Amino acid sequence: MSSLFPALTAGPDDRRPALRFGERTLTYGGLRAAAAALTPRLAGAGRVAVWATPAPETAVAVVAALLAGVPAVPLNPRTGERELTHIVTDSAPALVLAAPGDELPGPLARLPRVDVPTSGDEAGRPPAEPGPDAPALIVYTSGTTGPPKGAVLPRRAVAATLDALADAWAWTADDVLVHALPLFHVHGLVLGVLGPLRRGGSVRHLGRFSAEGVRRELADGATMLFGVPTMYHRIAEALDTDPELAKALAGARLLVSGSAALPLPDHERITAATGRRIVERYGMTETLMLCSVGIDPNAPGSRPGSVGLPLHGVELRLVQEDGTPLPTNDGETVGEIQVRGPNLFTEYLNRPDATAAAFDGDWFRTGDMAVRDADGSVRLVGRKATDLIKSGGYKIGAGEIENVLLGHPSVREAAVTGEPDTDLGERVVAWVVPADPGAPPSAEELAGHVAAQLAPYKRPRVVRYLDALPRNDMGKVMKRALHG
Repeated sequence: MSSLFPALTAGPDDRRPALRFGERTLTYGGLRAAAAALTPRLAGAGRVAVWATPAPETAVAVVAALLAGVPAVPLNPRTGERELTHIVTDSAPALVLAAPGDELPGPLARLPRVDVPTSGDEAGRPPAEPGPDAPALIVYTSGTTGPPKGAVLPRRAVAATLDALADAWAWTADDVLVHALPLFHVHGLVLGVLGPLRRGGSVRHLGRFSAEGVRRELADGATMLFGVPTMYHRIAEALDTDPELAKALAGARLLVSGSAALPLPDHERITAATGRRIVERYGMTETLMLCSVGIDPNAPGSRPGSVGLPLHGVELRLVQEDGTPLPTNDGETVGEIQVRGPNLFTEYLNRPDATAAAFDGDWFRTGDMAVRDADGSVRLVGRKATDLIKSGGYKIGAGEIENVLLGHPSVREAAVTGEPDTDLGERVVAWVVPADPGAPPSAEELAGHVAAQLAPYKRPRVVRYLDALPRNDMGKVMKRALHG
């Protein structure tokens, strides 16, 4: 495999901007110099931890580690002490890389610290890179079913995913990406930073998300926007009073949403105001990216609610509960997604038992449930553990009910779970944040709304009202925190 970042070799593009965080910019020459200044400090390290703040030092640290062939372990600065202690103990990094002046918490105190430079001798050259199967990153899962597990992502997976997305999205060196995603996970770090650098383009990180920041950067030449549903929801709400935001979004080449399903009402509000559709894609920590809607508006899956076709190199199938593949793509039958391809992780660090359990032969069990339409495109209906509801002999995906609830004018947020029922096995429960807390929609009204658009057996039997849904740093609803 060739270099992960061919644009970092010396050449006429050295003055091109690579990274911009607020007022701080690094050119390709400057990034190469900073990385070359850091790589000697990493020599001999088995792994290095990166204190992944939204700053250029995080990008320099990860790029330097990748160029040096040392696996990087990105750390979420908001992680609690207990979880951080587990991650540091499990991954056993030799060093922690951080921006000068960053205060590090107690679990990192015993590690030697290296302050990350953002400058260096531009004549400096990083060492030769290792082969495609060498580990690149160890990214820890969210730990919803136990302590977080470290997914070991090889260099081939990073390259395969970014090249497949370049193919699907016509992503080139001319693109300028704007986002405000955290840099400790796949979406913000691999797609949002390493993606532009592999293409030879540039990234502008907002630091903190705001609709005003999105408007400013898209109006100033940015061509792509990456976000999560909570960000697009705020954009959709801001469009009513900000015509310049609508104009800026209309001028973007590509709007991408990921990390969770984007509700249909937000799709519709943004498209109506801008004439632009939002492209959804699907991936996981262990797999990087699996599917995406293409840029052609007539491509398979080019409709709200679809994550499109499998990316180049990705094989995908739906299986029944006994593990046998679904015989047809009928757009109705729910199955678990299994995948294989060069984009997969190699193992869970120190967890051979969990690694073995995650695979069916060479197929990775994603735990995500979906239906597949006749054109091969995929529609997610939820997680097997939390979003598949077995009620009255039917298998019901929570996601499709949530989308219908969000289409009700009196609903601001909605989540759907199942709970035990002596008659049905499980009953559908809707957790609703009303648009007007003083006048919430009735349970009967919401049940009728769902039954009219889907099927009567999918209607919520119970409705519970909340002030807000519990969400993690990526905007995903934490359904395990919802209980009666």
